[in-house]
Formats: sequence, structure tokens, C-alpha cells
Amino acid sequence: MTTVAHHKKSLSDHTVASLQQEIEGWGLNTHHAARLLKEYYRSGGRVDFAELKIGNALEAKVLTEIELRQANTLARSVSTDGTVKFLLGLKRGGAVEAVLMDSATPGRAAGCVSSQIGCAMGCDFCASTKRGLERNLEAGEIVEQFLQLRAEALSSGRQLRTLVFMGMGEPMQNYDNVVAAVERIAGEDLGEFGWRQICISTVGIVPGIDRLADEDRNVVLALSLHAPDDETRSRIVPMNKRYSVADIMAATRRYADKTKRIPNIEYCLLNGVNDSDEQAQMLGDLMRGFRAHVNLIPYNSIGTGVSGAEYSQPTPERLDSFMSILRAAGVHAHFRKTRGEDVNAACGQLRETSVAV
Repeated sequence: MTTVAHHKKSLSDHTVASLQQEIEGWGLNTHHAARLLKEYYRSGGRVDFAELKIGNALEAKVLTEIELRQANTLARSVSTDGTVKFLLGLKRGGAVEAVLMDSATPGRAAGCVSSQIGCAMGCDFCASTKRGLERNLEAGEIVEQFLQLRAEALSSGRQLRTLVFMGMGEPMQNYDNVVAAVERIAGEDLGEFGWRQICISTVGIVPGIDRLADEDRNVVLALSLHAPDDETRSRIVPMNKRYSVADIMAATRRYADKTKRIPNIEYCLLNGVNDSDEQAQMLGDLMRGFRAHVNLIPYNSIGTGVSGAEYSQPTPERLDSFMSILRAAGVHAHFRKTRGEDVNAACGQLRETSVAV
């Protein structure tokens, strides 16, 4: 007979309601549940029981029946530019990446979290997809990445102020868990981070974009476009064969119309692939009449892609030419500064270069 290992729930797995239910099952007073979780989120996954004064009986039960954390740090890398990248081992199996970066505003930091272990999207220039998809992350496992980054920021005297779902995985392929995690992180009863401080990215899963628009979660949407034409995009982003450039741009426009939120268009520039003047003009044409921000991202090398191709970053002159054409077309665009190149900070790289994870 096969037995399945039982894992204790972490505090990150709980909402206020579910923790109240747990405490009620222990025959104890439930009114401390909200205070306990609020402190847990505020401090970045720590609990000072002496300060909280929830009573010896409840403290003992919590410490016996619930784990404070379910993730452990397998690797922590610090770049010369201050970027901190974590590889977190999860008790339910696998490892996931989370990154903390300096913000443009002193005293603030930005975080990047993952939604899956690995990725099934097959984007040829991304390290996350090299080993395919292992599994979806549960909501609590996503929350723990946020808590890790908040604690890291606090330890260096900074505040984590923005959070992007641009790490490993495709968030729209794990929609329910991503939204459940965002509710805990953003909501006033737990993380108090704020909905507008969170950005969810997608390679263009149209049903997910439309669902997010219909539910009006008040988060920022980022579309990972990476090419303005179907021929090029299908080569480097295989999901384009299912949802074309026209399909995903239409869905992104619907999102903007319904939510009144300005989307981000992410475009990773690959030398000789998607960086020509003609493609810049095509991108400008796609953006005509569309209020959105275009983030141009100089490629961060990952070595050989899934197809066996090896990409490189365009020359500074090519980057400048691409940007000039976009701005001449009236597109609101800027370069996103590459960070953490010396610590394998591209999505999936730290996991890919670490042993036995």
C-alpha cells in the first residue's frame, strides 16, 4: 500500500477564515487569527509570539500544528548592482526563484516572483522553460516568495513597493492560485500591499487576460510580446501558434478598455531576430492609438535555447535605432535596465545552474 506524505500547512497557506476554522477546531478562541496573520505578513514571515501575546495554549498549538515557513533558502546570490536572487526549496517538492531589485526611488525595492516550477511555454530565449513544467505552485508557495522578498528588503532598510509575476512560469496557466496569492498579498486583512502595486505578466493566454479583465482585480497587466509579426514570434514564442499577435493585442486592448489600467508591453531584444528597423516600425504600427508602456529589454544571455539556438544582445547602436523609431511613432517606450547578470538573474537561470533541484 502506497502512502502519501502529509505536509503540515504553513501560515502562508491560510486565510483569516481558514485559520479561524483551524483554531476553532482546537477548541480555542479564534479572535487572535487575524492579528497573528497580519503580523506574519507585516514582518516578512516571522512571528514574535512574546509581542503578540496570543496565550500559551494557542502559541503551543500553532507551533505544533502549523509551520511558520514551508520554504528554505537553497541559494542566495547578490549582484554587484544590489540585486538579490533566491532559490527556494519547497516542502511539496521542487525549487523556485524570487528576485529583489533596487527601485528607482531610494529606500524602495521591487520584487519578482514565480508562479510555476519550470514552464511549458517553450520561449526559446528563456531559461525557465529548458526543463519544461514540473508543477503549478500553490497559493501559499507564491506568498512565501513575497514574504522572503519583504523580509530581505526590511533587513536592508528598504520597503518592498512593487511586485511582478515575471519569474518562472506562465501565471495565466496557474490562474486560480496566482489570484488567491495576490488576494492575500494585496488585501487589507493580510499583506496590505495594494492591488495596483502588482503586475501579472503573460505570453498571451487570451482566456486568462479576458478573465482577469472581467474580474477587475485592479492589477497591472504585462504582455510579453517580443515580436510584432507572427512569423518571428511563433519561432521564439511557440504559444503564438495558438494565439496570434492580433489575438493577444486585441485581448490586451480589451483589458485596458475594461479596467482603465495601462498595460505594459514587454519586448526582449534579440540580435538579428526581432531588432530590425522594419520590426520597430511594425511594433510602432501595432501600438498606434493604444495607451500602453513598451518596455524594451536587452537580452540577458542564458546560453543555448530550447531549439539549440544561441541568442545575443543587440549592439548599443541597434538598440538606439529601435528606440528612436518607436518614439518617432509616438510610442511611450523606455529601456528596462538589465540587472543581476553576474548572478544568473534571468528567469530560470539560478535553478538551471544549481545542482539537484
